[in-house]
Amino acid sequence: MQTSEDYWLSREEVAGRIKLPVKTLAQWASQGKGPRFSKIGRFARYKMSDLIAWEDAQATRGGGD
Repeated sequence: MQTSEDYWLSREEVAGRIKLPVKTLAQWASQGKGPRFSKIGRFARYKMSDLIAWEDAQATRGGGD
C-alpha cells in the first residue's frame, strides 16, 4: 500500500532537507553509509519513507549520564 511518504527525492533535495552538502551524501553512498537509496539509471534517488526512517534512527538522547 502506497502512503504519502512513498515518493522519490533527488540527492540535491535530500541534501537540502538535512542541510548537508550533496558531496557528503555521495561520499556516504560510496562508503555504504547514510540513507538508503536506489540507482535509477545513473541517478541516485531516495524514497521519502526510507529517508524518514533513517532520520529517526539518527536521533540520540543528550544528558551524558
